[in-house]
Amino acid sequence: MSRIDLHLHTTHSDGSLPPAAVLALAHKAGVTALAITDHDITTGIPEALQAGASLGIEVIPGVEISSRFGESELHILGYFLDWQDPALHARLAGLRASRHSRNPQIIERLRALGQDITYDEVRELAGTESVGRPHIARVLMNKGYVKSAKEAFDRFLAQGKPAYVPRELPDPAEAMAWIRAAKGVPVLAHPLWAKQNGEGLFALCGRLKTEGLGGMEVHYSTHNPKQTAELLDIAKRLDLLVTGGSDFHGLTKPDIEVGVGRGGLTVPTKLLEPLKHAASA
Repeated sequence: MSRIDLHLHTTHSDGSLPPAAVLALAHKAGVTALAITDHDITTGIPEALQAGASLGIEVIPGVEISSRFGESELHILGYFLDWQDPALHARLAGLRASRHSRNPQIIERLRALGQDITYDEVRELAGTESVGRPHIARVLMNKGYVKSAKEAFDRFLAQGKPAYVPRELPDPAEAMAWIRAAKGVPVLAHPLWAKQNGEGLFALCGRLKTEGLGGMEVHYSTHNPKQTAELLDIAKRLDLLVTGGSDFHGLTKPDIEVGVGRGGLTVPTKLLEPLKHAASA
């Protein structure tokens, strides 16, 4: 069965595999088209394009941008954008700088809690400019303080936990404007993370559409059939594009596999053409 996967992370942000290795897994899973959507960075796209050309997989340039939503976050995916756009690069660089301002504060809090780690260790493990909490979680795992990234977030790093530190983020409208300015299509990632269901989520997505939203990630690794159906209904009622992806990261989300998520994910190939059409409009 052919499938697509429009939400993948590599070592250029918080994934544990380089782009070529992610493409190899995609090929094995029967993925015919995919998007590399690293957090706040597009440097993994050239390697992905080269690997895709050799494997016969269409690679869609993408990105995932975090935005501020009250006390929480909304993540906006951008597809078919001009990943070499200088203005986009400058804006993403600003987001990465906000991570570098926050991360040492997180490390200080962890050290105060008895976790003997340094930011130099985290940056060395990350090997990328886009350093975030998943990299800190992996150092905690490597040192035996936690058994999994989930435990690291549940005990220390998630919002409301003792080592959490907020960071400067654009609002959703601004993030979507950045993607539009780079000729991309903005899509709301994992909509249920907004913690609003039913009409509340419908109202939120309706407002986001007026601000530039083009689509919703309806098919996702952790969505059950009922949730997928509800999101599909919202997308249809608002005339939003339907997309989907695994949100593969590798070690930090070991239960999520490329193309199939937790085993039951199938993102239909027919969703790609409307997305392409929207990008070229």
